[in-house]
Amino acid sequence: MKRRLCALAALLSVGGAETVQAAALRVMALDQCADQFVLALAPEADIALSPRADDPDAWMREAAKGRRQVRPTLEAATGFQPDVAVRYWGGDARLLGVLDRRGVRTVGIDDATDMDGVKANIRKVAAALDRRDRGEALIRRMEARLAHASSAGRGRAAVYVTASGFTTGPGSLMDAILRSAGFRNGVKRPGYQPLGLERVLLTPPALYVKGFFDLARSDWRGAGRHPVMRRATAEHTAASLPGAALTCPAWFAADAAALLAEQAK
Repeated sequence: MKRRLCALAALLSVGGAETVQAAALRVMALDQCADQFVLALAPEADIALSPRADDPDAWMREAAKGRRQVRPTLEAATGFQPDVAVRYWGGDARLLGVLDRRGVRTVGIDDATDMDGVKANIRKVAAALDRRDRGEALIRRMEARLAHASSAGRGRAAVYVTASGFTTGPGSLMDAILRSAGFRNGVKRPGYQPLGLERVLLTPPALYVKGFFDLARSDWRGAGRHPVMRRATAEHTAASLPGAALTCPAWFAADAAALLAEQAK
């Protein structure tokens, strides 16, 4: 009798564990930006990441190592059967349409041009994953990093330049990063645009903030790596920010501002 009761208890225990496992949230990230949000907000969920989750320009690349990675295709989604799909730019119209018809909740990460937009992204994805507390913790961490960065620039003008030779003016997240670190953007025209070697020679800015130069394969023949640009920035670079901090409208935009503040003199 005692053996039968023990066996029954064991069966119930296994059945309960299987029920919990079956109920685990299944989350599919459709691009590298989505990977970052999913890894930060729901690492214990059953996750399928994109093939770029552990690339050098991924902020959460260490956390992505050893995780399942699948292409954002209909075939992969059919095999994985997610409850929630997270995307910034990934997934084609066919895939998104099928996910919608199957009742999969798809949450989109929005372009953000300021830190409030980043916070809205965090709250949006955290709500979809039922991880609101974790989202608020990320936002508190953001705010602490921004407070640390706020006065470093002392109102000085700085111009952002990428390895490809592009810059950006007002109305971009990079502009918000500069301002969060206490700098003024030396580019007045809105939007992303070529910096131009002629402009660098004729009207050189006082300071540069470089981005993506740490990635050896990032535009290795781009205008930002031209000898003229190298000479111009050699003694006038306030900071060189890692590409991984600049690839996504996510909480690590605040880390980029803090890194800029720490490097600036």
